[in-house]
Order: sequence, then structure tokens, then C-alpha cells
Amino acid sequence: EEQNRAKQLCWEYNRTAPKEQQKRREILQELLGTCHPMTGIEPDFHCDYGFNIHTHGLTVINYNCVILDTSPVNIGAGAFIAPGVCLACSGHAVDLGQRSQGIGTSAPITLEENVWIGANTTVCGGVTIGAGSVIGAGSVVTHDIPAGVIAAGVPCRVIRPITEKDKIRPEDILF
Repeated sequence: EEQNRAKQLCWEYNRTAPKEQQKRREILQELLGTCHPMTGIEPDFHCDYGFNIHTHGLTVINYNCVILDTSPVNIGAGAFIAPGVCLACSGHAVDLGQRSQGIGTSAPITLEENVWIGANTTVCGGVTIGAGSVIGAGSVVTHDIPAGVIAAGVPCRVIRPITEKDKIRPEDILF
């Protein structure tokens, strides 16, 4: 029943017009467990339950995001989630016998403050991404990532810390 409720609300949300911001806000307030007023989600958006998703400040979730929220998903203030990202708390059994019986697992996902998740990244259940970290596009995050680093790859690995050298020079800013 709860999954059907979430599917219905996602369906309604994904069919709103861009000018229907108030309607979108109302649907998100009903769908998500905690929806900070500064949370913005671009359609299409899909989730399993919705009530396990908690945003805690300015959060931008871009197009075609999927959150398989069979466990809590906490998204810190200042999080940016690029198009095509999947946050997948759920996992299926590797053993064929168990998998054919529908046995699976679930573990929470935490994105701490000011995390940026690049396009088409998958974050698996049980993962915490530390404050201020950036995950490169196309990554598969299977283990915790510390704060303040750039990490990327399949599987995702820390590449280096974020430093002052990463600031964009004023003359290079495009928008």
C-alpha cells in the first residue's frame, strides 16, 4: 500500500507543469518523510516509499533521479544531485536460491552537507558520503567516502582531497 502511495504521488509530481511550483511543493511535502522548504526536485523522480527520504536544507535533485528508499536516506543541506543518479538502499541476494525467493537486503544512505553527486552515479546502501565531497559522474559508490575529497570510478575510490587549487578563477566563471 505504501509503495502504491509513493508511485501515485511520483506519477502526479512528474506530470506537473514547470509553472506549478506550489503543487510540486505540496506533493513533495506529502511524499517525503522530511522535505526542507529549500528542496527542489526536477521531474522525472521516482522512489519506493518516500517517507524514508529526509532533506535537511537547500537540496537540488536534478532530472531522472531514482531513490530506492527501503531504508532511511538522509540528504544534508547544500547537496547537489546531478541527472540520472540512483540512491539504492536495497540489494538482492547473490545466492540464486535466495534471490529466486525474493530475499534481499537494505541499508541506509547518508549524504552529509554540501555533497555533490555527479551524473549517472549509483550510491549503494550502507554508504555515507562525507561533508563537502564530490563524486565524479558515472561512479558506483559501494563504501563510505570521507569528507572533503574528490572520488570517482567503478568502484568509486578517493582520488584526492579538495584544495584551494580547485576554486574557479573569477575570469573563468561562466554563470
